[in-house]
Parts: sequence; C-alpha cells; structure tokens
Amino acid sequence: MSKLRKAMEKAREARGEQFETTGHNDGFPASPVSVIQQDASPAKYKPLKPVYTATKVIHCNPEFLHQNRVISVCTRDEADSLKILRTQILNQMSEEGKNVLLVTSPGPGEGKTLTALNLAISFSHQFNKTVLLVDANIRNPSIHKYLGLEEGLGLSDYLVNQASLTDCLINPGMDRIVIFRGGTPRTNSAELLGSQRMQALLREMKDRYPDRFIIFDSASVLTSADPLVFASFVDGILIVVEAEKTKKEDLIKVMEMMKNKPIIGTVFNKSLD
Repeated sequence: MSKLRKAMEKAREARGEQFETTGHNDGFPASPVSVIQQDASPAKYKPLKPVYTATKVIHCNPEFLHQNRVISVCTRDEADSLKILRTQILNQMSEEGKNVLLVTSPGPGEGKTLTALNLAISFSHQFNKTVLLVDANIRNPSIHKYLGLEEGLGLSDYLVNQASLTDCLINPGMDRIVIFRGGTPRTNSAELLGSQRMQALLREMKDRYPDRFIIFDSASVLTSADPLVFASFVDGILIVVEAEKTKKEDLIKVMEMMKNKPIIGTVFNKSLD
C-alpha cells in the first residue's frame, strides 16, 4: 500500500468517513420548461423527462466524449464504478434537504473535473432526479472543454450582473442534466463566490426543486481560497486525489484546512489496484 493511500485511510478513519472509491427548470426564478412525469405506480411509471424551452440544447459529439472518458460512452465497468460511488454519496447525504455536493482536490490536474462531470451524468441516469452541474472554477473553467462545447457566458458573468441565468445554462443533449458554465475567467473568484449574490443563487438552487441534485466543480484547495468559501454552503465535499501524484503532506494539509467541514469521502483516481 502506498504512503498516500495509508495517509488517506488514516485521515478518513480520524474523521469517521465511510468510503473511498474510484431541472426541471432551466431558469430558476421562472419556469420556462415542461416536465413530463407519469403515474408513479410500477406499471405506469415513466422517467422524469424535462423538455427544455429556455435552456439552449447542444448535442455533444459521442466520439469526442469517448476521447475524454465521459460516462455517456464509457465502458460498463466504469459506469458501474460510478453507480457505486453515486450510491455511497447518496447514503452519506441521506438526510432530507441534503442535495449540494462540492468536488475538489488538493492540487490541479488530479481528475476532479472529470469526476464531477461523470458523477453528474450518473446522477442524471436516475429516473426521478434532475442534476445541475455548476462549473465553479471561475479562474479556469473547463467543464465545457470535456463536452466539446464553446466558451460562453456563465457563473462569473452572472455574479457581476453581465448575464442572466438562461444565458449561462446548457443542456448537453442528455436527459435530466443541465450544465451551468463557468463563464469569463476572473481572478477575483473568492470574492465573487463569497458574495451575497452567490449566496442568494445557492439558496435558490438548493431549495426550489427538492428532486434536483447539485454538483459544484471547484478549484483545488491548495491553489485557491474558493473551496474554503464554498465549504460552508454545501452539504457534502468529495476530495479527489490521484495515485502516484498527490503528495501525502498535501492531503494531510487539505484535511487540516477542511477540518469540521462536511467531507464525506475521497476518490482515489487512476489507481491500478
């Protein structure tokens, strides 16, 4: 067992963590969307299937998704692993009203964005939930790159009153998932993410639709104050570490910085075991 893995397990045990593993509305204030849902009895039940009328729908290229290891075209084993992770997250966030997850990592390039994206798609495969994936790494937004989407207005632009919600939201041609783009890169990310406008948006995201799960892809902990700003507003935090890359001391430092924050587990990324 590597030193990093030992450190992860020790930190997890100390915190009492239990696992480690590899919208309806497309504009929040209004309701410019139709939702089709049938009788929930076993014989008649059909999946929740939003019909987006304001959010722009852009169908992603399957070959491009495959090249970027996106779940919609990944192998069955990869999809099953994500289902296990999804179930473990739901078990950890089983209390009523807990529906906001932050995905981060000690440093950049450790796989947190792809993990957040694939988790969001996996959550959308549940028939009774919609998912909002927010690119909150507004210093260096990148979710759109994994999907082959163009840059555009997003969260940073909304927070400085230069965009409406519908300007920022995209459906990637998949059922029950909306992407909130990061928008124009900005260096004052901590100030924007800690602003009253962001807090109001978070409350709106969290409370308006009880069957929506929200995932934030954040900057890394050791390079930005952003995850610490977000940590007080979310219901769970997932830490992504990369085998043979993340340093033991970096993980320990993250756990110290995130002490008393709602960390629910770690993802050991790119492990060969």
